[in-house]
Amino acid sequence: MMYVTALLVGLVAIILFVVEEREVQAIFEEHKDRGILTAEYLVQLNLEPFLWGDNQNVEEDIERRIDQNLIYVIFYDRSQKPFAANDFIKEYHSIYADSNLNPEAEKGDYFLDTRAISAEEKPGRLLRVMEIEVPIYLEGSPMKFGSVKIGLSLEEMRAEEFKTRMMLILIGCGGLIIGVGGAALMARRITKPLNILVDGTFKISRGDFSQKILIDSQDEIGDLAQSFNDMSYQLQLTKERMEAANRRLLQAEKLASIGRISASIAHEIRNPLTSVKLNIQKVMESENLEKAEREHLEISQEGIGHIENFIKQMLNFTRISELQLNHFGIEQIIDESIKMVRNTLKLKEVQVAKDVQEKLPQVFVDGDKIRQVILNILHNACEAVDKGGEITIRLDMLKGRRGRKVRIRISDNGPGIPKKDRENIFEPFYTTKSTGIGLGLANARKIIEQHKGSIRAVFTKEQGACFEILIPCEEEK
Repeated sequence: MMYVTALLVGLVAIILFVVEEREVQAIFEEHKDRGILTAEYLVQLNLEPFLWGDNQNVEEDIERRIDQNLIYVIFYDRSQKPFAANDFIKEYHSIYADSNLNPEAEKGDYFLDTRAISAEEKPGRLLRVMEIEVPIYLEGSPMKFGSVKIGLSLEEMRAEEFKTRMMLILIGCGGLIIGVGGAALMARRITKPLNILVDGTFKISRGDFSQKILIDSQDEIGDLAQSFNDMSYQLQLTKERMEAANRRLLQAEKLASIGRISASIAHEIRNPLTSVKLNIQKVMESENLEKAEREHLEISQEGIGHIENFIKQMLNFTRISELQLNHFGIEQIIDESIKMVRNTLKLKEVQVAKDVQEKLPQVFVDGDKIRQVILNILHNACEAVDKGGEITIRLDMLKGRRGRKVRIRISDNGPGIPKKDRENIFEPFYTTKSTGIGLGLANARKIIEQHKGSIRAVFTKEQGACFEILIPCEEEK
């Protein structure tokens, strides 16, 4: 009993220690990544006044963004001398005066350190700060134009670490109580199941939260195994939620940047482009134009049309539009989409096969938006297959813990998606087409996620590409 109890205590302590170290490291990495994103975001916001040497506007923007988490911000010029900063940090000459970043730092490099400074509102109190500095580069330019240094408060990170430790201690204590109780009641039957338990928990301690301890006994050892399985499941959920939150944060930052760029492009290009377009039309009205000159002007008009279409699609992608929700039969939307690409399918002699489960429920969606998604995938499939190819559409229903969902699978017998492109196909502006702008699948994902659904590419051993869309059957509350 003493040996078994000591073993259980040591095992739980090891698990808690390893998991605690990993969770603390994950929290630190999350705050570090958030700090780097914050620094890069500040660079994007103040890039224009920084390049023009307008330090007053930069400092005004810095002062507006200083809060309890963002303690200080310092911009350094190309010679690594202070350019702009908030008033609070200017009093700390050792921090303010010099840049810590390597003069030869490349794009993507950063400097990271932690330090303690005295709090402004409470003299004598030390404030722990994570200091991050990143270089400032222009897109397409190899020259470093300066750097930005920020100081983030570590108070929030410490609170998260404390909360994590307390949660792990409570989970560990609960598991320990169950284990010791089981050992006290069934000491002679514990040896063999315990070996299985040790092996499984060791894998969990290494970060394999999907690992399950396979003990089928209905006694306390079985309960202990179930407790560890529940713990690993909860840790796995926590890990997935953190990763999902990071992805949403990065996506939000990306969309915000694209939105600003789109607005700037639209403003800077549309007015002169309209003038050029009108002048070309006016010139083409002349009866004295030669045939070659008219052909050149028509090519110019076509190019202007492509530019206008690009600006329109980019603005539509960044704009969040309200959904016009109503009840639709998903087969009806599929049939309407097929009709809209009928001429394209007929031209390439592409056959479309449907496999529809009977009595599918209606979905509460924006019919036009979902049709836009289906059309985009059908167009891509039609372009991918050879003449006489085949596209297969399957509709069925899935039942899970989160309710019923209608599943749409659209596959083709084309060459498929190359491995090097699979991770990026839903990223904005990523395309392998010579004439595409890379917003089709990115916009499709945005629409499906607006409907609380999901879209992904399914890769199988069979030839061709396959996209799977899941849409909830009932309106989410």
